Amino acid sequence: MGLRDSAALVALVLVATCSVAVAYDPLDPNGNITIKWDVISWTPDGYVAMVTMSNYQMYRHIMAPGWTVGWSWAKKEVIWSIVGAQATEQGDCSKFKGGIPHCCKRTPAVVDLLPGVPYNQQIANCCKAGVVSAYGQDPAGSVSAFQVSVGLAGTTNKTVKLPKNFTLQGPGPGYTCGPARIVPSTVYFTPDRRRKTQALMTWTVTCTYSQQLASKYPSCCVSFSSFYNSTIVPCARCACGCGHGGHSPGGCIAGDSKRALSPGVNTPRKDGQALLQCTPHMCPIRVHWHVKLNYKDYWRAKIAITNFNYRMNYTQWTLVAQHPNLDNVTEVFSFQYKPLLPYGAINDTGMFYGLKFYNDLLMEAGPFGNVQSEVLMRKDASTFTFSQGWAFPRKIYFNGDECKMPPPDSYPYLPNSAPVAAPAIAAAAASAFLLALLLVA
Repeated sequence: MGLRDSAALVALVLVATCSVAVAYDPLDPNGNITIKWDVISWTPDGYVAMVTMSNYQMYRHIMAPGWTVGWSWAKKEVIWSIVGAQATEQGDCSKFKGGIPHCCKRTPAVVDLLPGVPYNQQIANCCKAGVVSAYGQDPAGSVSAFQVSVGLAGTTNKTVKLPKNFTLQGPGPGYTCGPARIVPSTVYFTPDRRRKTQALMTWTVTCTYSQQLASKYPSCCVSFSSFYNSTIVPCARCACGCGHGGHSPGGCIAGDSKRALSPGVNTPRKDGQALLQCTPHMCPIRVHWHVKLNYKDYWRAKIAITNFNYRMNYTQWTLVAQHPNLDNVTEVFSFQYKPLLPYGAINDTGMFYGLKFYNDLLMEAGPFGNVQSEVLMRKDASTFTFSQGWAFPRKIYFNGDECKMPPPDSYPYLPNSAPVAAPAIAAAAASAFLLALLLVA
């Protein structure tokens, strides 16, 4: 095999790997949203189904304005009624002379109801404005449900045609849904658990999230500082895109501008477009990690999250960090903390989130648009060091999206050491790559 063939093979493997991993999150490999349809009764021209949406993602939730789920009917089905949700459009129901269906569209789009609707329109786990918690943060709040009565459909297990082309907005793009698949019927227990019943028919749809599909730019960035170096490593310039290609295509507002205090500046837009404070990085969210103190057996880091979006506050926010010393967390101040163990014995990833009714709401950009905490970790003598940027996290996620990290050669370094020049690193990497190709050839 020649050098050119080897290079082509390496490129092909890289492309194939990237294309397969588009919707795969290595820190939450089993995370998905599962939509389950349970047929609970037959009607003269169709069926009644309980639709349950379960969020099995550990740290990615669906925030306001909530989810929208859609599909295409396999035949000419209609929705006679819905409890706990509503279709966004009725469609053309002119052929019906008697009762008018709730929705006649071939491709209905359904949204959750708002809190406080009349009780006769509610069902268990409904009516939360489409907000669904992350499973790792609030398992009880990670479920949403509604009941739908379908007409002009099959009335037996053999004549029902499964809906197809499912879509999920959560609330924006990013989710891809697979086909509906028939699974064993769901089993229900009576309240006294002495009798069990089962659905007449059950099918499920699995939806996975891809950050690349959600946005071509990151939505957050990370900056670093330390007690042992006066250098503050900022977020990279244009880390989240600048100008019309970024998150704030309509421009930005200077932090000291009078416009930042004008009425309506915090009003969200229907299209979800951000209005950012002018910064070099132009990210809606910045996460700052500061190595604060060093003790004999412990060390302390401070985490600060700042919101630069004037039109968005973040309820039930989550922050995920990957760091080798998270296996020895002693105490977390003013944040909740939960270890994430996607691979069992490897304990280097954890989720931080706010205390309920205290700091679980990250306010809009401005004087109150930040939350912060400190984490105390016990040293492991075999691994602990402040050199070569070891004290800084390997990855940071905010609300399930990976943040843009500073380049490794810019990390704060100890006074008695110096960073390796970037050209030297690049030259070494290039030499190693060429050597590998020659060995393959």
